[in-house]
Amino acid sequence: MLILSAIRLTNCLALLLASTFLSYLISASALDPRAYYEQRTPPPPGAVVDQRLAQLGLDDTVPVTERFAHWSWRALHGDLGRTLDGTPVTTEFRRRVGVTARLLVVGTVVGTALGVLAGVWAAVRRGRLPDRALTLFSFAVLAVPPFVLGLLLQAGAITVNDAAGRTVIRYTGERTPGLTGGALTQLRDTAVHLALPTLCVALGAIAAYSRYQRAATLDVLASEHLRAAQAKGLTPGRALLRHGLRVSLIPLTAFFSFGFLTLFTGAVFTEKVFGWHGMGGWFVESVQKGDVHSVVAMQVFGAALVLLAGLAGDLLHAALDPRVRHP
Repeated sequence: MLILSAIRLTNCLALLLASTFLSYLISASALDPRAYYEQRTPPPPGAVVDQRLAQLGLDDTVPVTERFAHWSWRALHGDLGRTLDGTPVTTEFRRRVGVTARLLVVGTVVGTALGVLAGVWAAVRRGRLPDRALTLFSFAVLAVPPFVLGLLLQAGAITVNDAAGRTVIRYTGERTPGLTGGALTQLRDTAVHLALPTLCVALGAIAAYSRYQRAATLDVLASEHLRAAQAKGLTPGRALLRHGLRVSLIPLTAFFSFGFLTLFTGAVFTEKVFGWHGMGGWFVESVQKGDVHSVVAMQVFGAALVLLAGLAGDLLHAALDPRVRHP
């Protein structure tokens, strides 16, 4: 298990380095930071723009590989460069990543856990009303884009608030502006604002994971070892919990690795819809400005998240299936 973890971690680091280089190469080639200054009114002199880009390490007369070498050396020491406005990317990144992490961690954990439980529950009741209802719910959620789902949840929150005659559900922003009070008051306010965006992320995870878990559980229910366990006197439920659930979770580990990217992409739209100032809004603004350093920082962050999810999926697979523990 330790050798497998070391090999997987080494592969992740190599892929992260390759992803970082490609992200910088594509961003520096596709984005035009010069236009951000030249489109101002009045436009600054060309010499001033050239000097500014040179100070930021974005001089387009310097080869991309050389610019990447300077940027990566600073990044290794914790300096991700500066934005086009001159503020440190590292400072803005730390602020934004906390917002996105709160949204992703809670939504992913809740959605994955509920999705797995719902999939097992539907498989055990195959063909019955609960199974059909879950199938209808899953397909309905998967057919709706994340930003549309967010808008529908907002509309529902507005309807509830209008019916109650007061603000019951907070549907925009991370916290109430100007709120005073102790830590408990602040925590309660954060939880209220987090509820609806988390629900938006969790619904997509529940719909996707429940379908995969249902299919995997149905395969296990038809297996010989589960029928043998029932023949020895175990009830179908106990046989599934003791001998089937672990096996049915194995295919889900691979899906988690790839499905996390979809969750991260959906969170970008969710932040924009609910007015959260996280990585999603920052990414859109940075692309519009042509801010190379900010875009690269977020792309590397996204790649690191996906690789960590893949690593976690591989380790979970090894924990569930001893056959893959030895490379």
